[in-house]
Amino acid sequence: MAIYTKTGDKGSTSLFDGKRVKKYSERVETYGTFDECNAAISVAEKFCQKTANQQLLIKIQYKMFQLAGEIATAEKNKFYDKSQQISTEDSHALEKVIDDYTNRLPKVTTFILPGTSLAGAHLHLARTICRRGERQLVRLAEDPEIGIRPELLQYVNRLSDFLYILARDEDHAAKEEQQITEIIRRYKEKAGEANG
Repeated sequence: MAIYTKTGDKGSTSLFDGKRVKKYSERVETYGTFDECNAAISVAEKFCQKTANQQLLIKIQYKMFQLAGEIATAEKNKFYDKSQQISTEDSHALEKVIDDYTNRLPKVTTFILPGTSLAGAHLHLARTICRRGERQLVRLAEDPEIGIRPELLQYVNRLSDFLYILARDEDHAAKEEQQITEIIRRYKEKAGEANG
């Protein structure tokens, strides 16, 4: 079966509930940005050194489907009947990770470069895409007929902070690994000199 439908050849696309809209509509722009963010999160997850961070990001990717799906539905009941919704508890789960990581990572007193490790850089890229999606979602929420729930706005706001703190954690882990590698190198060098 072909993955193309040809139904979008004239510049429209179908929402989750079957309603057709222009591909440049604000709704499509918004859920498309979160789709882009989810792809960036997937790339970041592949570069993470820490298994716990990989597992957190995989869970987030499934949440992103729920987020984008709800935004992509005009008749909300048709989405609610088929999928779970983003909830306040989902935001609280992000907050717990943010708080835990913040408490154990070194304090930041200046601006930091967006990623000193590959995982960190990719997580910062995902964070900036998330921020763009948030700006679009806020604009979309100003239309009462679209009906964006406050829980979605809250979740997206926490998500960018979550991606930031995971980037810091991956950068910190990479720095520690570099330090350990350098210590081992110097030890072997000195041991070689002593034996020589």
